[in-house]
Amino acid sequence: MPTVLITGAGRGLGLEFARQYQADGWDVIGTARNESPELDALGVTVAQLSMDDLTALADFGASFDRPLDLLIANAGIAQPPEARTAQDGADWLDTFRVNSIAPVLLAQSLMPRLAESKGKAIAVSSEMGSIAGSSSGWIPYRASKAALNMAWHVLANEVREQGVTLATMHPGWVQTDMGGPGATIDAPTSVRGMVAVIGGLGIEQTGGFYGYDGREIAW
Repeated sequence: MPTVLITGAGRGLGLEFARQYQADGWDVIGTARNESPELDALGVTVAQLSMDDLTALADFGASFDRPLDLLIANAGIAQPPEARTAQDGADWLDTFRVNSIAPVLLAQSLMPRLAESKGKAIAVSSEMGSIAGSSSGWIPYRASKAALNMAWHVLANEVREQGVTLATMHPGWVQTDMGGPGATIDAPTSVRGMVAVIGGLGIEQTGGFYGYDGREIAW
């Protein structure tokens, strides 16, 4: 039975990833910062982990005692919407910590376990982090996702010889707490698409940036 570790599994996309991988017969480990009755109800393994606790993230792999087939670094935040005040700047640092630094620390901590299974590490990014496709607004969030894309791409190059495949993914504009009710697709549709894309990735695609619909996204 393959094993998947999903961050931010207490709600939204992370919870839907947990549902779908469990239904597909995977051994699912979901991390959450707070208690989640919906995640508990799935009967998967739940690990408490806060994405702003950098020490816990860097040390996480030391206590992980089995090969890991798939890491989905899903947890993220989208505040503040702009950067005009000192407080906005402080909040932007928090966004970088959670969206850009935390996934990389966790991935590197778990890399030996991913290498054991020639596994995959997927970071849920956003097309808003594409410099080629950028427009206006949401500077802190866009910048944090652009930084994640760069870090993940570099990490992919560094671990290619270990046989681990890395990719970043755009989930679409999804009807979650972050995306809001006016978003264009629901979480099951987004995750179903991403699961299919992830399943088709091989080492030849490592370092790529893909949409939930399988299209390759410009950096």
